[in-house]
Amino acid sequence: MRECKLLSFAIVLVLFLVNGVNGEDPYRFFTWKITYGDIYPLGVKQQGILINGQFPGPQIDAVTNDNLVISVFNYLREPFLISWDGIQQRRNSWQDGVYGTNCPILPGKNFTYNIQVKDQIGSFFYFPSFLFHKAAGGFGGIRIWSRPKIPVPFPNPAGDFTVLAGDWYKTNHYILRRSYLEFGRNLPSPDGLLINGRGWNGYTFTVDQGRTYRFRISNVGLTTSINFRIQGHKLKLVEVEGSHTLQNIYDSLDIHLGQSYSVLVTADQPAQDYYVVVSSRFTPRVLTTTAVLHYSNSRKGVSGPLPWGPSTQVAWSLSQARSIRWNLTASGPRPNPQGSYHYGLIKPARTIMLANSAPYINGKQRFAVNSVSYVQPDTPLKLADYFKIPGVFSVGSIPTNPTGGSGYLQTSVMHANFREYVEIVFQNWEDTVQSWHIDGYSFFVMG
Repeated sequence: MRECKLLSFAIVLVLFLVNGVNGEDPYRFFTWKITYGDIYPLGVKQQGILINGQFPGPQIDAVTNDNLVISVFNYLREPFLISWDGIQQRRNSWQDGVYGTNCPILPGKNFTYNIQVKDQIGSFFYFPSFLFHKAAGGFGGIRIWSRPKIPVPFPNPAGDFTVLAGDWYKTNHYILRRSYLEFGRNLPSPDGLLINGRGWNGYTFTVDQGRTYRFRISNVGLTTSINFRIQGHKLKLVEVEGSHTLQNIYDSLDIHLGQSYSVLVTADQPAQDYYVVVSSRFTPRVLTTTAVLHYSNSRKGVSGPLPWGPSTQVAWSLSQARSIRWNLTASGPRPNPQGSYHYGLIKPARTIMLANSAPYINGKQRFAVNSVSYVQPDTPLKLADYFKIPGVFSVGSIPTNPTGGSGYLQTSVMHANFREYVEIVFQNWEDTVQSWHIDGYSFFVMG
């Protein structure tokens, strides 16, 4: 009898060990302290927002399906939130870090984000989403690597660089918020551009001659589209926000607010240093900044004129955008072609048309969608919905098509059905470029 018990225990133990091998996906733990600190991005001392003392914040590296546990401690004097740009939140939409789904982290308090990068690969970034904190820093890169057994449609590069580029203001973010946005005034023109938190020639990427490197470029700015280029080098586009693309070759790339592109760059030029250039697009005054591409065997610094880049040419940008195509034969996060799901053959259940406008309401400049200018409720919408709290919002409080009417204030909420495929058409009748952030879900650009 005792032998049978021992044998049963051994069988149970073996089964437990076997099951343990096929357990949960790996966990990665992060502890972040959010503080103020002195920064000098454009040569002027400013109060920046640091994460663990860093500006920009620390890089997040993960592998497909990893679970990220990010404990954020807020040592600012204001509430704070972080959003994860491009992370789909497929397992938990409560963690995307915008006011509609998360309560802000109060001063002196902490909150732990639990995020699974389910079935995702590619290049993304995170940023503060509350009280205009993005104008003070608090952003950083996210790299989601493919699992080792999943083929990637290009050879492993010799190195991998994150490029966080965007416009920047010398004015304190608190003054910008209080003196401009909350007074209903448009923001002034930015003072300059940054590459990885630094101004002109302030950052260096070191490469070995003859080898190929991956550059993950994100536009982390506030108001401005940018153009990216490297003096004397071609850019081979291989990934856009989590999808492998046809590998077209470009001299330069337009990257609009919130976008993230991956390019391969081969160090195939004579050994010297070259300009990495970022310039503004569609702005009255063209802003430009540079970093340095340094060949490890170089004995010559950067020289010569900056390579040409477009400035106000809208057709040029549209033509380039149309040239970017999904690579339907490449594996994505799983070992099957990215185009095997045939999303393009699915008939949408309905079409929603969203038109942006800039009405004046009660004497203040506001911005609206289908004539509705959003008003934040005291209770986040997800909490109000989950706990069925009345009076916070009403479904259908924003029309699904433009009205052409004057703007009005409303906590706008539009309904959608679970597992419904919806076609969304964006309309912009303004004379400025508009960027839309569609948070927490998977969308595909059709045209």
